[in-house]
Amino acid sequence: MDYIKNIEENEDLQIQTLQDLVSINSVLSSPVTTAEGQFFPFGKGVQDAFACVLKKAEAMGFEVRNVDNYGGHIDFGEGEEIVGVLGHLDVVPEGDGWTFDPFSGAVTNGYIYGRGTQDDKGPVVAALFAMKALKDAGYVPSKKIRLILGLDEETAWSGMDYYFRKESKPDYGFTPDAEFPVIYGEKGIVTYEIAKKLTKTQGGLALRSLTGGNAANMVAEKARAVVNAEDSAVYGQIKELAAAYRERTGCRVLTKGVGKSLEITVEGKSAHGATPEAGVNAISIMMDFLGELNLAGDEINDFLDFYNRCIGFELHGQSLGCGFKDTPSGDLVLNVGMIKGDQEAVTLTVNIRYPVTYTEEQIHDGIRPFIDQYEMGIIRRKSQPPIYMKPDDPLIRTLMKVYQDNTGDGQSRPLVIGAGTYARAAENVVAFGALFPEDEDLMHQKNERLSIERFMQMTKIYADALYALTQPDFTLKEDETES
Repeated sequence: MDYIKNIEENEDLQIQTLQDLVSINSVLSSPVTTAEGQFFPFGKGVQDAFACVLKKAEAMGFEVRNVDNYGGHIDFGEGEEIVGVLGHLDVVPEGDGWTFDPFSGAVTNGYIYGRGTQDDKGPVVAALFAMKALKDAGYVPSKKIRLILGLDEETAWSGMDYYFRKESKPDYGFTPDAEFPVIYGEKGIVTYEIAKKLTKTQGGLALRSLTGGNAANMVAEKARAVVNAEDSAVYGQIKELAAAYRERTGCRVLTKGVGKSLEITVEGKSAHGATPEAGVNAISIMMDFLGELNLAGDEINDFLDFYNRCIGFELHGQSLGCGFKDTPSGDLVLNVGMIKGDQEAVTLTVNIRYPVTYTEEQIHDGIRPFIDQYEMGIIRRKSQPPIYMKPDDPLIRTLMKVYQDNTGDGQSRPLVIGAGTYARAAENVVAFGALFPEDEDLMHQKNERLSIERFMQMTKIYADALYALTQPDFTLKEDETES
């Protein structure tokens, strides 16, 4: 039974399948009801990606299930236990500055380019072709293999919640939505909206609008502010300040006239919200620069003071009362994902990933005094508690062995990460790949790409993992030593 040979023989088909899937813009959009009465809760793009994968899986001979367009699965085998592979087909907004069309699936120099190639369409396709290789090679698993397709992982997870109200959860498994070798813990995640009411100002330099960022779990790549002054000579002073700021910091702060107002734009670098150190937050740059201006209005200046004193360019919440850390998972990580303001209010979206030994209540209690001091409001928008499994758990040991056998990497060790994956959606599920330790992480960034060589390697790893996890003697129970 040579299922690895089957993977190699289907390389071209696997690449084409990913290209077809990447070509579908599956960024979450407004719900759609068709003329025929079908309801697509996450928009047409997400639905098209979902339908694409189900159709391809059905053509491969798998049984498929669509759960009211909120999610679905692809089944292989008839065992009573379910070994789950949990992936997702939605993607974060593409942003600007791509070398290739982000939805082209362009192939060049051994890479497939496009939004979702790393997160998470590429790994989902790899898992599907791992299942195909096992099936075509005549393998009969002792347990049912189920590839579960989520449709709003990057946002609210309501699809997966709905799916599991209708379908059984897997007994154990993995999600190919993080990095190798294997993840045994994920930090807790909480997203807050912090808001400050403003009073319209008369005279002076007024802030008319303020925007930045695309998603809570992305480092903001761009920010924009529009200011207005009765005396246009003020604009010349701001332009001089911007030039001096650029010279001093190297940050890209630009200005231009827009009617009777002045537009200020900032360019940073996007990154995943779990690893903000890999990016440059345009919102933090904008707030720092606006802090140098003499804006009219006590409330907006209080807000700027709060941001620059309590957040600024820090990534671990130390000045916001939540700079916690622990041995298993390290520092808390704080990312400012979005900002939106006008003359009436300004709202900040903050995404926090906290250590596995802490609670959300401790995070909130740490932040609250600063919010109260500046007379602001705070709302929790999304919350996921941390998960943690023993590093020597049978599932972790098995996946580690599969990874090591395929790569020869004896140095890497199981990890705790800040990212939030579908490992949180069911018990005994862990993140397993698909980013290799030495490879560039371009998730949530422009020019996201996947090496074809790695694409095939992860497929072989997932095939070996599914083979190992569906052996009759595999169990989650610890080995018992006779006394």
